[in-house]
Amino acid sequence: MIRLVNVSKVYDNGVTALSNVNINIKAGDFVFLVGPSGAGKTTIIKLLLKEIEPTSGDIFVNDKNITVLKRREIPYFRRNIGVVFQDFRLLPDRNVYDNIAFAMQVVGTPSKEIRRRVPLMLSLVNLSSKAYAYPNELSGGEQQRVALARAIANNPPVLIADEPTGNLDPDTGWDIVNLLSEINRRGTTVIMATHAKEIVDAMRKRVIILKKGTVISDQEKGVYLDEVK
Repeated sequence: MIRLVNVSKVYDNGVTALSNVNINIKAGDFVFLVGPSGAGKTTIIKLLLKEIEPTSGDIFVNDKNITVLKRREIPYFRRNIGVVFQDFRLLPDRNVYDNIAFAMQVVGTPSKEIRRRVPLMLSLVNLSSKAYAYPNELSGGEQQRVALARAIANNPPVLIADEPTGNLDPDTGWDIVNLLSEINRRGTTVIMATHAKEIVDAMRKRVIILKKGTVISDQEKGVYLDEVK
């Protein structure tokens, strides 16, 4: 599903963000990506989204080497990855329904299919009653649930969640993680970058720990180790 093979990234300012990283994520995995600030988590996410290029090494997604993608192929590649950010990134001038529909419109989904699928997404994230509310009328947790519904509206095989609970209180954060677990149970591969130790320890999913740009631990049913600090 996803493979990073001897991947290194050195930024133009000379900072080494990743050094010879090798990661193999199978289809259907739920993976926590953890590590202190500057460990390389954000760099890996940007590489997977083709926002930046590795200095060396290869990255495979669905058995395709994305390091050799042409510029015109990148938008089509990104349709295979849903993304949820810490700061929600909803369109403020569109209601909940239209925020979710927009993700489908940009890939050319027929209107009939959008009308069928948006209510399903709203039901999944328990926001059917908020379909016509605007982002500024929602709590932080509700906004993140909208962002999650938008991210999976096109049935991507991979969902990346970048600190999705970072701006939420603990109880609301757990609501989001439980939704991610449900999405994973339905077959989507989930990669969640997080500093939330309690969530990582309780979930006992696969945990990949980064420190200073290298993988220092990769454990099934792992926990948030002291080395992360």
